[in-house]
Amino acid sequence: MAVLDLFGPPKVERMTVKGDVKGLIKALGYREDSVVRWHAAGALGAIGDARAVEPLIDALRDSGWEVRSAAVKALVEIGAPAVRPLIVALKEGREDVRWRVAEALGAIGDVRAVEPLIAALAGDDRHVRWRAAGALGAIGDVCAVESLSAALGDRDSDVREAVAGALNMLERRADHKESCRHIGSSRED
Repeated sequence: MAVLDLFGPPKVERMTVKGDVKGLIKALGYREDSVVRWHAAGALGAIGDARAVEPLIDALRDSGWEVRSAAVKALVEIGAPAVRPLIVALKEGREDVRWRVAEALGAIGDVRAVEPLIAALAGDDRHVRWRAAGALGAIGDVCAVESLSAALGDRDSDVREAVAGALNMLERRADHKESCRHIGSSRED
């Protein structure tokens, strides 16, 4: 029996008011109740503390869809501090985690994610390719046009549709003359 179980479920609302990031991270791991984990993920996103990034990435594997969804939203709310760990998770995680990571990276919109998302666009899992295409469109970096154009020939129709949508988003960008010098350099700095 976990220590938290001795006193009942974690009091997420109280921890949120106090800004108790450590307590909320523990609540995010409370296996007895997915609602507690869901509220903890939301609270961690609202607080925006970078210490929550890794536990939230772990929560992308949660058995509850509402917890996984809240974790993505929380990572997006944390923003830039979540980008590097998300890029690592995009390269190394399970497919069901990787497509959620691609979704979060697209919503954050940081150009450091462009190269890893381009690599994911060429991967084996169609869900990852689909979300990577959408993320590239959301980020709006015209340096992804060539890779997206090549992906128009993807074997999966949902991926092709996402790629077409991403290209349409990029086409609407006013500045097509943006330099792509950052491609091939260390974008994670």
